[in-house]
Amino acid sequence: MSGLNSGENASALENAMQLMIQTFHKYSGKEGDKYTLSNAELKDMLVSELGNYLGQAQDKEAVEKVMGDLDTNNDGEVDFTEFIILVGALTVACNDFFLEYNDKQEKKK
Repeated sequence: MSGLNSGENASALENAMQLMIQTFHKYSGKEGDKYTLSNAELKDMLVSELGNYLGQAQDKEAVEKVMGDLDTNNDGEVDFTEFIILVGALTVACNDFFLEYNDKQEKKK
């Protein structure tokens, strides 16, 4: 990869990838290991960045469940790969929702 600068020459997908990297590191560096999300950092990120899709994620048990589901290596932290799995899964769920919604709209016509 030649440079991670978003801008005029970058495609929309390249800009989206850069934004995911920047977003992860915006939260991962606040406490402990700067390359992983702690429980607190994960909650902060879920509420601030994914609140519209996850319903604000204020419930401590809900955050712990997300952490448990994402933390595949059981180290109590969410690394970048585990974070991308969350974003990917949410993206698939959103795509499925919109496909179902569009199908329903087509049937109404």
